[in-house]
Amino acid sequence: MTENTKTHVILLSCGSFNPITKGHIHMFEKAKEYLHKTGKFIVIGGIISPVHDSYGKPGLVPSRHRLTMCQLAVQSSDWIRVDPWECYQDTWQTTCSVLEHHRDLMKRVTGCILSNVNTPSTTPVIGQPQNTTQTAIYQNHNTVNNKPTAIKLWGKMSESLGKICCVRPHIDRFTFVDENANLGTAMRYEEIELRILLLCGSDLLESFCIPGLWKDSDMEVIVGDFGIVVVPRDGVDTERIMNHSSVLRKYKDNITVVKDDANHPMSIVSSTKSRLVLALQHGDGHVVDYLNQPVIDYILQSQLYINASG
Repeated sequence: MTENTKTHVILLSCGSFNPITKGHIHMFEKAKEYLHKTGKFIVIGGIISPVHDSYGKPGLVPSRHRLTMCQLAVQSSDWIRVDPWECYQDTWQTTCSVLEHHRDLMKRVTGCILSNVNTPSTTPVIGQPQNTTQTAIYQNHNTVNNKPTAIKLWGKMSESLGKICCVRPHIDRFTFVDENANLGTAMRYEEIELRILLLCGSDLLESFCIPGLWKDSDMEVIVGDFGIVVVPRDGVDTERIMNHSSVLRKYKDNITVVKDDANHPMSIVSSTKSRLVLALQHGDGHVVDYLNQPVIDYILQSQLYINASG
């Protein structure tokens, strides 16, 4: 498959990130690497969306701290960004609503239609202008050399999204500009299929099987319309999990399980484990196995998780 015929993917990960660990970042990297190896996908971006403060999880520190720690953890990444939209809402948002928000936001920023799993692959999703009077993100000069690549498009999209709702480098202050601002459209230059996929661990996949925890309608949208990428944790049998849920069985082809014969140890480290290590060992050298140094420094400076009990 050529680059243009592959499905271009933006990975979205929702969670408490309390705090964000090396395992969270490694999950993005491992998923990107695996998707590229399949020859069917090109990952052009990643989004981290921390949960709202009203989620109610015991020991959840305020979102301003979690957003800052996330930003510190990805400050050296050129493809993963932190998005505060979920935290800035009046109350907790479902995973389904977060996915739909980002789909609609991408549509507004790029001026084009994003593809869901069940959208025909012939649908032009990047480069289909919806208002030709607007200033284009890219000008089409009808020359092959001037055609923007999908990676360049993500760069421009990230720049535009940064003006809307992305946490920026000044970590002790967050700006939130009108997300309805029209930032221009992408001129049609080729047909590229772009999808937002939910990135998660097998623990979230397993939660789909817990009766009453998820609305069936939300699961239908998450797995059926968007699709998910699962990075297995703790040796969980993902095949067994998928066979245990009627919705997961129904949309099994929309679930990509990242396969790795030697699971990276960081992929199974939970935030709870990291808090315990930090609280019990008070910054012992082992903490750097779980958390990035800038995150550790921020936790100590802000005196977070001092009384963490797990």
